[in-house]
Amino acid sequence: MTRKKTESQEPAAGTPAFEQALDRLETIVGEMEGGKLSLEDMMARFEEGQALVKICTQKLNQVERRIEILMKEGDKVVAKPFGEAEAAEDTEAAEDESEAGDEGGEPGGLPF
Repeated sequence: MTRKKTESQEPAAGTPAFEQALDRLETIVGEMEGGKLSLEDMMARFEEGQALVKICTQKLNQVERRIEILMKEGDKVVAKPFGEAEAAEDTEAAEDESEAGDEGGEPGGLPF
């Protein structure tokens, strides 16, 4: 019995998977850097590359939206969207730096 692939496993018809698109982009870059393409072929590769970059960017954005980072808040673990978790980590780092500067031993924290 053949297992049917789900939507997340199989790209839409005509759309390459991320890895395939990235491999093709690498091939295109190699061909363009090789200097053996005609101007018309160079433009065709450039246009194909632009379409592949768009596909890769869209796929990366989809994955980023789906990623949730588990963060511990008190006694419970809470799932937060990727962007919120990143902002919370930046805020905590800034607070830690601020506290270190208040001790007087760090540059900028004058003891008098």
